[in-house]
Amino acid sequence: MTDRAFEDLTARARIRDAAIRLFAERGMDATTVRDIAQAAGVSPGLLRHHFGSKEGLREACDQHVLEQSIKLDEAIMYEGKLATPGFMPSVHPTVMLIYRYITRALLDGSPAAGRMFDDMVRLTDEWMAKMAPGVEDRRAFAAVLVGMHAGLLAMHEHVSRNLGTDVFETEGYARMTTAIIDFYSSTLLDPDLAAQARRALQELRDDPKEP
Repeated sequence: MTDRAFEDLTARARIRDAAIRLFAERGMDATTVRDIAQAAGVSPGLLRHHFGSKEGLREACDQHVLEQSIKLDEAIMYEGKLATPGFMPSVHPTVMLIYRYITRALLDGSPAAGRMFDDMVRLTDEWMAKMAPGVEDRRAFAAVLVGMHAGLLAMHEHVSRNLGTDVFETEGYARMTTAIIDFYSSTLLDPDLAAQARRALQELRDDPKEP
């Protein structure tokens, strides 16, 4: 999650990065403060000094992962880095770590997981304001978009089984992401059918009949 060697990071950053890796691999409940401190090469007391508790560390990790995700999106969408040779291989380990971390975070059922989902929706809403300002209900679009992508991660075992390759490995990730690109670049609904569906849904809103 950093351009610098792990040993060159500050103690706080080493703790955070070690926690991100362990939370991604094991989940928060299965990871102890002692595990994180040992992986970071510090004492448990120093961890508590910097973050107060494992929950405080979790919040710092969530924030860092979201920030890294935003930086990657900006590099791809605004800076045209996808056209740079070697860019994708260089960021692939970080992308996989982000995916694994978010998957664990969203599935653990904690209030922190809910806050992380809400933050992802908020950030996607802000991104949509720049990329697709004409979307009528941007908040709904953002929530559905995050839910769709989170669902892919949450169901990664089923997706991997059908692809015959782990989506958290290079080949599986490439196949899954290519399918996502095809999905976004294809018009799946006939414009007339889409217009009919919008009118029907507006009619439902105007005259709801609850069961």
